[in-house]
Amino acid sequence: MNRRLRILIARRIFVLAPIVIGAILLAGCSGSTGKTHVELATENGVLLFGNDAEPEDLDPHVVSGFTEQKILGSLFEGLVTLAPDGVTIEPGVAESWEQSEDGLQYTFHLRDDAKWSDGNPVTASDFAYAWQRILTPAFGSQYANMLHCIKNAKAFNTGALNAFSEVGVRAGDDRTLEVSLEYPTPYFLSMQIHYSWFPVHKPTIEAHGRMDERGTRWTRVENFVGNGPFTLTDWEPGSILRVAKNPDYWDAANVALNGIEFYPLDNRQMEERMFRAGDLHMTSDVPLNKLPTYQRESPELLKVHPIYAAYFYRFNVTEPPLDDARVRRALSLAVDREALIRHVLKIDHQSAHSFCPSDPDGYQPDTEQPYDIVEAKRLLAEAGYADGAEVPVIELLYNTSENHKLIAETIQQMWNKSLGVRVELVNQDWKVYMSSLRTLDYNIGRSSWYADFLDPISFLECFESDSGNNRTGWANAEFDAAIRRARIAVDDASRHKLYGEAERMLIAEQPILPLFHYVRSILLHPDVKGWQPNLLAHVPYKHLRLESSTHQ
Repeated sequence: MNRRLRILIARRIFVLAPIVIGAILLAGCSGSTGKTHVELATENGVLLFGNDAEPEDLDPHVVSGFTEQKILGSLFEGLVTLAPDGVTIEPGVAESWEQSEDGLQYTFHLRDDAKWSDGNPVTASDFAYAWQRILTPAFGSQYANMLHCIKNAKAFNTGALNAFSEVGVRAGDDRTLEVSLEYPTPYFLSMQIHYSWFPVHKPTIEAHGRMDERGTRWTRVENFVGNGPFTLTDWEPGSILRVAKNPDYWDAANVALNGIEFYPLDNRQMEERMFRAGDLHMTSDVPLNKLPTYQRESPELLKVHPIYAAYFYRFNVTEPPLDDARVRRALSLAVDREALIRHVLKIDHQSAHSFCPSDPDGYQPDTEQPYDIVEAKRLLAEAGYADGAEVPVIELLYNTSENHKLIAETIQQMWNKSLGVRVELVNQDWKVYMSSLRTLDYNIGRSSWYADFLDPISFLECFESDSGNNRTGWANAEFDAAIRRARIAVDDASRHKLYGEAERMLIAEQPILPLFHYVRSILLHPDVKGWQPNLLAHVPYKHLRLESSTHQ
């Protein structure tokens, strides 16, 4: 399907979305009880959650978005999990583990009462099978590189090694998982919270296709088997996804919620109206034009906190005019980030002069991306465009969201006013948008990156040449080498120095245009207890509870 046809389809979907969401609102009316949807849900222990968009899939080895992560965290559990503070590692399926002195060996001891939602035990072989699946070359997972720290995993994933038995994963017995690493990885335990490391249920996978087959029916409600604190009970695409407390979860006695309803709401205005009407406990964002009102009139409902994440634009460097680094650099120099934050975002995001935010463990990027129209025009002229109007029309792609649209319109105006560059805005729904990024069917694409764990490499490794999360067509052997050396560095200072080298290369060649580092804003109903702000935007469903605040 060509780009123009997909754009038309995406716009049709965008027009229909309010109709679907309107049906959600009607379904949430409380009828003769006189109570709001939230009040009834609180009584029943069901969290009403506004989720960014319709998930692409529920297969943890296929997806790559934050939208899916928020759902998968309720349905699956890895070897370890996170405390509500989003930092402290807690036992998950593994009740304990040991690490060798050289940092190259981990032995995980799985708990006896870890079960799948069909009642069968979760075993070490389930993890070995899942990791073989995501690393299998034919499967083509975008997140396979996350596991490359395991001995021989990259060789197997790239086809240089055929036998998975030579990869550093071994199920000693049902309750013992032994892992050998290529190099000491100080953030290895933290990585286990990410869905790419989650186990999958082999009998369910293979009842509906091959191990390396994508898009099969195993994630359908009637077939789904997970091992998390909740299990899938209903999925009406474009309307609602429901999960219910999993009675077979090993820690079910300490799970207070009876269920969660995820609403796919990429329309921020509609999401805010649903919250205000008593149809949501929690939103994923706040419309930019509503922030001042909540700050002034209802600050107790508005939760604002920094997160370890970046908002940026990707450049497709495989096609002119964006195959020229001078054009990309000129566009970056023509963005007034401070004005964007002050006049449009209206909240204290940090202007991004690097891809990585400042690291809580000490990494401080030193790159600069000043606002310099004179230099931007000089670079355009050097690239052969004496007048910005000579630059071919550039399409700027964003996924459906009023906030993304407002930011894109602002950037569009900046480039046209200061450089004369013409930009056409293109809106697509989440699934089509993600496909466009993956296939490089775009010019400039709106993007964001939420760190998978608290280390700068979670950002920088995205732009290795062979990373499935690159999605720009950019490749730089020196950048790749710096990341490889950083992985095996013996101390933080050495690693941070190499991160800095890599970041300077990334910003110099500009396959991306960082705009700001996030301060997250959400709306949270006072009935929700146990939520804590944290850098990973982690929502600890297992630790949340609902208590009526109506009579408090």
